[in-house]
Amino acid sequence: MDSSTQRAILNVMIHAALVDGQKSESERNAIRDVAESLVGQAGGAALAGVYQDVLLRRVPLQQAISSLKALEHRQLAYEMAVCVCDADGVQSPAEREFLASVRNVLGLAADDPAMRSAAEVDSIAAAAATAGGAAAVAAAPASVTPTVREAELDKSILNYSILNGALELLPQSWASMAIIPLQVRMVYKIGKAHGIEMDQGHIKEFIATIGVGLTSQYVEQIGRKLVGGLVGAAAGRLLGGLSGAATGMAFSFATTYALGQVAKRYYAGGRVMSTELLRRTFQETLGSAKSMQQQYLPAIRDRASTLSASEVIELVRK
Repeated sequence: MDSSTQRAILNVMIHAALVDGQKSESERNAIRDVAESLVGQAGGAALAGVYQDVLLRRVPLQQAISSLKALEHRQLAYEMAVCVCDADGVQSPAEREFLASVRNVLGLAADDPAMRSAAEVDSIAAAAATAGGAAAVAAAPASVTPTVREAELDKSILNYSILNGALELLPQSWASMAIIPLQVRMVYKIGKAHGIEMDQGHIKEFIATIGVGLTSQYVEQIGRKLVGGLVGAAAGRLLGGLSGAATGMAFSFATTYALGQVAKRYYAGGRVMSTELLRRTFQETLGSAKSMQQQYLPAIRDRASTLSASEVIELVRK
């Protein structure tokens, strides 16, 4: 991917962040992660230059889009724009209108037989943006009646891990949209089983605290499927860099399993673990989880063979 293509993708993302007139730190973080992933250490300088291009109207959106010739680069630009719009947890009407317009200009609605229909992509993105919202309260963690059954929780964590590993085996980029919201939903259910009902913001804060970069996961998973690992540097900060379906599957399976086990211990212990202890426990559990992946590989492949877009949407909303 040359520098002009990288700048064009960042241009589309910055327009996505500005379209609703809101200044969101989560959206800025998403753009910064992509810039670092695409350009490496020079990402900050490149991003500053593209911001100037956009704000000073030196490179209009239409001009940036027209420079994206390859289908996979147009797909990547759209998926990263979705990432920005979803970064603060919800798409505004202005953002939805922007994404629909950009998708059409990019020619993605029917440009590639392997690309899911626009309706399916948008449905999965919308479900991902609101994961946990219907069931979770919009305030600080609240107490509910605990219903802890260790065996059931362990089975649920394993099932989520197998499911997220299976999503990584699917070739379509929309599948990766569901991995992070499914991790959020898993943590929500674990907390609820221990008598704690949380909002989505608290759950994401907990996940970030233990060292799982949500935006980095999203960027690496989407980018790896579209351009063969060219944007894998973000995930590399956590696990040393991954590429290919097999390593992506192991990454999603292991991080989901380790996240679930740490959440279970955290909420069972009354939420008194320090940040250092949480992170150390996660890293220790992650090592064990990675060794389990081969054992559950047949189950992961079987799960992947049955997944459809409609089921993924239902699983995220469930």
